Amino acid sequence: MAVKDRILVLGPTGAIGRHIVWASLKAGNPTFILVRDTPASVNKPRLVTAANPETREELIQSFQNSGVTLIQGDLNDHESLVKAIKQVDVVICSFGRLLIEDQVKIVAAIKEAGNVKRFFPSEFGLDVDRHDATEPVREVFEEKAKIRRVIEAEGIPYTYLCCHAFTGYFLRNLAQIDITVPPRDKVFIQGDGNVKGAYITEADVGVFTIQAANDPNALNKAVHIRLPNNYLSLNDIISLWEKKIGKTLEKIYVPEEQVFKQIKETSFPNNYLLALYHSQQIKGDAVYEIDPAKDLEAFEAYPDVKYTTVSEYLDQFV
Repeated sequence: MAVKDRILVLGPTGAIGRHIVWASLKAGNPTFILVRDTPASVNKPRLVTAANPETREELIQSFQNSGVTLIQGDLNDHESLVKAIKQVDVVICSFGRLLIEDQVKIVAAIKEAGNVKRFFPSEFGLDVDRHDATEPVREVFEEKAKIRRVIEAEGIPYTYLCCHAFTGYFLRNLAQIDITVPPRDKVFIQGDGNVKGAYITEADVGVFTIQAANDPNALNKAVHIRLPNNYLSLNDIISLWEKKIGKTLEKIYVPEEQVFKQIKETSFPNNYLLALYHSQQIKGDAVYEIDPAKDLEAFEAYPDVKYTTVSEYLDQFV
């Protein structure tokens, strides 16, 4: 059996990073994470609350107990970053939106290390080269696109992971603001509700990311996760939900002009969420043709992956 590539995950305790770590371990890849703290300080006990049942330290300890190798380093310490990168074959970044531009530091370290077979920048959303998003998300998408151009200009081997809409952001509440479970009375729908979107659980993002990391055919390509059972319009999803609860919801369709007004008058994070919903539900930023020369459709490339369907995801709320 061929030895699998060593994978370094940056941002390993985030909402997506943790799933990438677990998926890497499950796939049998030697898995590394970059931590600022020493193992001794990582193990230091912290207060656990209902809102934070698993602290960062506990999660890192869990990783370590499961065979993950901890490498001490810091994004802002170039020497430590280069040293960490020299120990691995693949680097996967899962930083949040506030650190997107800082990935130029990772690119510089990868360039100096000279050994990396593949870099996955922090994307994990729609294809930032194919969108018509409005602010405030447009700025973030443009930052991600700029990082792509830096990677390409430096000749760094890459894979871009385009997974579109996390179920935790879009389906947990059927894309409604200020509720945490799917509604059972009325639902607001941007546009006419007929535009298709692509949905995926955060755990499945981890699985497909590692599938792509272990796939030589994904080199210098974008991998698009638009799974057949999860490539649905919001009307389709609401219909599924109504059948599960045996009730018809009141549907309030919001025209684009009103959506723009809501975004402008709403503060963060709701304005950001509304703009994300607008990108998918009105602009159809998950609807496009792929170019086989530079794209891979995930369900075609990795047909054996058993993913959570939208219907299965909604079952937990019935």
